[in-house]
Amino acid sequence: MVAKMRNGGSACTAANRFYVHRSLLAEFIERLTAAMRAVRTGPGLQEGVQLGALVSVAERDKVAGLVADAVADGARITTGGHGSETGAFYEPTVVTDVAHGSALTTTEIFGPVAAIVSYDDVAEAVRMANDTVHGLIAYVYGEQALALAVAHRLESGMVAVNRAVLSDPAAPFGGVKQSGLGREGSSEGILEFLEEKYIGMDLPTVPA
Repeated sequence: MVAKMRNGGSACTAANRFYVHRSLLAEFIERLTAAMRAVRTGPGLQEGVQLGALVSVAERDKVAGLVADAVADGARITTGGHGSETGAFYEPTVVTDVAHGSALTTTEIFGPVAAIVSYDDVAEAVRMANDTVHGLIAYVYGEQALALAVAHRLESGMVAVNRAVLSDPAAPFGGVKQSGLGREGSSEGILEFLEEKYIGMDLPTVPA
């Protein structure tokens, strides 16, 4: 929930696609659906509200369009799936049976929508996770040794293993592929602001 709903899902580090092993799929959907359904949506200054509006009505419509396209391709909504008629609000939404490669899995959603794709083996999950032009951050949950092994195979600038918050001023922040070049933060981030100078010189010949 934290990884998905940080800033209402409107964050570059928010989780978009959830690849869930088929043996855990039913329980995962049930628990995530219940948690998303419990989130109270409304004006951000209203007491008790947990999820405010998206950045614009256009963004609301983009999110609604991604969900509608997924449903048209056979996906199923277990909670949410509606935007407000006025304002830029969109309900916390869980979409299951999502086809890998659909717009909902290839677009940065920037909204409170969790797209769930099932898999049968780890190699398949890694292949699908890497099948994207994006590569800023990934999240892996599971037995520690296996999760760490998967993290090394993911094409992502940052990987959180069994945790939902990864950003740290002491650690490099940045992605691969179309998710940016270079790094912010830590000593690696400082190097981005430095200019390297190369000086080449032949050493004097030492007499035999």
